[in-house]
Amino acid sequence: MEWFLELSSIQQVYWIVTGISTLFFLFILFSTFLGFDTDDIGDVDAEIDADTGAGFQFFTFKNMVGFFTIFGWSGISSLNSGNSTFLTIIISTICGLIMMTVMAALFYYINKLNDSGTLKMENAVGAVGEVYLTIGANRSSIGKVHVRVQNSLRELEALTDHEENLTQGTVVTVTEVTSNGILIVKL
Repeated sequence: MEWFLELSSIQQVYWIVTGISTLFFLFILFSTFLGFDTDDIGDVDAEIDADTGAGFQFFTFKNMVGFFTIFGWSGISSLNSGNSTFLTIIISTICGLIMMTVMAALFYYINKLNDSGTLKMENAVGAVGEVYLTIGANRSSIGKVHVRVQNSLRELEALTDHEENLTQGTVVTVTEVTSNGILIVKL
């Protein structure tokens, strides 16, 4: 305690901010690694682009913790280097803002890596596939084809306008998708 009391008031403020924010940072870090969801803490996050999913989130709980952690440690380092109080505040604020920007960009780009996995049938048009179950001629019966859609091999129902049945193993191309999601294929 004597060590703390010997510090100047600005150093005490920086150590208090650093201590509290570092504890929060470590809590978030360990809870993330252990699989606990700390997003509930940041339910008051402000999104700049709220209409398109996650958006670029600058003012989040995690970003604020990152700001104050880097703000505190860079301020302590700056003061220990002999910089003035004004220069220390400028340096630590800039370092904190850089950290917030890096974290916001990191979370933004990580969230863009998410894929919903929802099949958009219109993406099948033009795809080449193989008949799995015989497709009746002139749309007489529904068959099935294996076709790669959205980088995933799918087994989908199909019809054809061809004059003969399309049997198993026949290579076909998807020409259109009906309103109820059935593929129309041709040789």
